[in-house]
Amino acid sequence: MRDDLPGNDPKAVWLNQPTETTSPMTVTLIQQRFRDLHARTRRKLLGTLAGPAAAGLIYAFAVREFAALHQVLQLLFAFAFGWSLAGLYFLNRGMWSSFTPGDAGVGAGLQSCRREVERRRDLVGRVLLWSFGPVLLAIGTLILALAMVGARDQGIFPNGLPFLVLVVAWIVGYFIVRLREKRELQREMDELNDIEKANR
Repeated sequence: MRDDLPGNDPKAVWLNQPTETTSPMTVTLIQQRFRDLHARTRRKLLGTLAGPAAAGLIYAFAVREFAALHQVLQLLFAFAFGWSLAGLYFLNRGMWSSFTPGDAGVGAGLQSCRREVERRRDLVGRVLLWSFGPVLLAIGTLILALAMVGARDQGIFPNGLPFLVLVVAWIVGYFIVRLREKRELQREMDELNDIEKANR
């Protein structure tokens, strides 16, 4: 038998053999990443309880402080509170159940991670309408109530200026945090795409 045939060259045989692209360590890391992403999504979902709590507290404060509250303001506060409660349903709908990759390979694990990032991106998009909106309406109604009282008592607005500054700072801060969160989600999606390319 001749050693110069391509099939007999040990180096050629070794170079042409199929390679295993998925190491157990990579699968373990992807499963860990999925668990981290899933935990962050759950924390974000628990944070959605803050919207109705804040709207309810503002509503209770307004009813207590302004006993003779104008009927339109009462309706606005009640609407903000009801909107935030409805938001709890729409924010949490279909968000608590998810596929766990378990012992699946890299492809299935990456798909699970990608779905988790997409779920969080959807949640961030929905929070503006179903959590931030009702709280903003409740705060705006409170400011309107303070303005109506201030018009009678002369002097609520100079004293309430720090409150208005805090509200404006909170709104600006909220949008900065949301923008940073969207960038972080995009970065996570890019990292998952890079891992997928590396494991092809």
